[in-house]
Amino acid sequence: MKYYIIAGERSGDLHASNLVKALYDFDPNAEFRGIGGELMSGAGVGLLMHYSNLALMGFKEVFMKFLKLRKILKATKDDLLKFQPDVLILVDSAGFNLRIAKFADKNKLTTYYYISPKIWAWNQGRAVKIKNLIDRMFVILPFEKEFYKKFDYDVDYVGNPLLDAVNDFEPASDFRKETGLKDKPVIAVLPGSRKQEVMLILEVMLSVIPYFPDHQFVVAGVDNLSRELYKPAEAHAQVTIVFGQTYDLLSVSEAAVVTSGTASLETALLDVPQVVCYKTSNVTYQIAKRLIKVGYISLVNLIAGEEVVKELIQHELTTENLKGSLKEILPEGKNRANVMTGYQKVKGLLGSKKASQNTAKLMSEYLS
Repeated sequence: MKYYIIAGERSGDLHASNLVKALYDFDPNAEFRGIGGELMSGAGVGLLMHYSNLALMGFKEVFMKFLKLRKILKATKDDLLKFQPDVLILVDSAGFNLRIAKFADKNKLTTYYYISPKIWAWNQGRAVKIKNLIDRMFVILPFEKEFYKKFDYDVDYVGNPLLDAVNDFEPASDFRKETGLKDKPVIAVLPGSRKQEVMLILEVMLSVIPYFPDHQFVVAGVDNLSRELYKPAEAHAQVTIVFGQTYDLLSVSEAAVVTSGTASLETALLDVPQVVCYKTSNVTYQIAKRLIKVGYISLVNLIAGEEVVKELIQHELTTENLKGSLKEILPEGKNRANVMTGYQKVKGLLGSKKASQNTAKLMSEYLS
């Protein structure tokens, strides 16, 4: 069969690549094309373009790049019609993918969605649109099945692919030596996978360094972003930057400061206490805070249904607040034990399903 798969960001590239590998088990002669990154390409997907072309965040940012997006949409639609897949598989990235879903529906293409857009957070009415456009939805958060049920839409909960990624991870025994880390305990800094996130958040994260002289701070850099974005870290003699080794970094860390997103759940699954940070442009924030329908922004707290990790959002993300929250999750801190207990609750709610294999199996069954 022919599969067209679209992932609009780094985490989507990871999960889509694992899904592709699993689909090959059920369909050895499968042919793949789409939009993604190095991992999808390595798994055998012929790429129309790299996902970095779609990686925008916020209302203002998307508006400024509207013309570019319009060209990308046209190129994708033309490529879809030329390829004529048996199924179109969309991975997260609602802003772009729902536009493609509408086009696919008009052209009678079977469309599956793997990893639901976070419409339960805001604009919940999109659930009706998704129900009308998407043939099958495969969700990775346990509460999403109940959410869609409110709209009379039966979706498949397949487990969370991050569980598989974390379970398969084997720490590098020589990570500290290879990266030149000292014997001091490590605080990991995960400033995000998008340009705008790193630009707005990294400097605030690093501003607490003077208050933790007994620790070393290590920044998790993202390979597909410009090294220039990490220059604020280079100004600190006691900061190390590592690229493409986030799990190894977390495996040796005592605590972490993490930009809200997939990384917050990865950090929890690796049992590293964290403070979740988020900041965007003022325009985007003013719009978003009027639309958000949930009480938390981090996946950890959303899954648990309570505050497991501290969230510092927009104007709350200050040096003083971050310093205080970070001290509370270090070994001597009063909140560390509560965070670890909360992590166990999150793991229990996620279950132990093999997400990629389950999804590939279900897709194969539905397609046949």
